[in-house]
Amino acid sequence: MDDNARPHRTLAVEELLESEDITRMDWPAYSPDLNPIEHVWDALGRRIAARLHHPENTQQLKQMLT
Repeated sequence: MDDNARPHRTLAVEELLESEDITRMDWPAYSPDLNPIEHVWDALGRRIAARLHHPENTQQLKQMLT
């Protein structure tokens, strides 16, 4: 899969893919539904938003998440 980032489009990468007979599969630049970590961030955000008391600093945030 390829997200079209510049490092993935260099001549060296293109030549390597061609020499190894690897077919490039394009991946939309921003596709959170295909990125599992986005589901984790979404769940954490919902957990924090559901609380009655929101953290006022990073120490409180850490305590709320553990």
